[in-house]
Amino acid sequence: MAARSIASLTIAFGLVSIPVKLYSATQPSGGVSFNLLHRACGSRLRQQYLCVKEDVVVERADMVKGYEFAKDRYVTFSPDELRELEAASTQTVEVSEFLPIGAIDPVYYDKAYYLAPDKGGAKPYSLFAEAMRRSERCAIGRYAARGKQYIVLLRPADDVLVMQQLLYADEVRASSELEIAPAEVREPELKLAMQLIEQISSSEFHPEAYEDTVKQRIEAAIERKVEGKEIAVSAAPAVTSGAQVIDLMQALRASLGKQKAPQAAGAAAAEPRNRKPPKRAAVRAESPPQRKTARK
Repeated sequence: MAARSIASLTIAFGLVSIPVKLYSATQPSGGVSFNLLHRACGSRLRQQYLCVKEDVVVERADMVKGYEFAKDRYVTFSPDELRELEAASTQTVEVSEFLPIGAIDPVYYDKAYYLAPDKGGAKPYSLFAEAMRRSERCAIGRYAARGKQYIVLLRPADDVLVMQQLLYADEVRASSELEIAPAEVREPELKLAMQLIEQISSSEFHPEAYEDTVKQRIEAAIERKVEGKEIAVSAAPAVTSGAQVIDLMQALRASLGKQKAPQAAGAAAAEPRNRKPPKRAAVRAESPPQRKTARK
């Protein structure tokens, strides 16, 4: 199915205007959603808002938005007043500066979109992308839409431009807020750690090699439920508190002997799923840690 654009924009690059179309770079299919039901009859539930003072249900027509400036003290705003404060949607990305590709920490990354040339924009689009590609730089600009103003990063990727929405500085927590105790790193430990990194390193990222096994397990359980089958529920695993004390050198040496080459994992993901596994299975690589991202 062909991608459908969600908006038309203009990139303002000096006196050059580049008409482009905006496409979502991601699709909301990563999770499985559940609805809340009434246990007695199985009907859907709806949300209601209660007044904490009078304990009565409040309809939307009787609601106003307010900001708490002190404990239990609010200033209210009408819809017209809120619209007056919104940014005017210009549908234009004003490029303000160019930076080296790696100058922005990915912790500032938020939503991503694809940009494709619109009518009459093919040549300036290609010129803009190739100029950034050769200079190894990305563009930073501002973009207003839906009443809000965004910082965006424009970068070339393969044959397309990517518009990466960025977080503002006050939306990202400073790493200095963390309390990290200093620890001495010994040279033998560092050498073993470098060997382990080299052993499981690859030159390219293969996203198809990583699958959401939790989602697959939930979907399989839903299918069994739909077919009228029961799901076996195991006992909850015991929770242990405190960090495990290990011999770091011993753990590094053991890891060097157990890890498999990353190319094998990528090749396995490309094989058909119905292929039978070999009789002697390779040692399973540990799952990569989940990256913690800053959110709004």
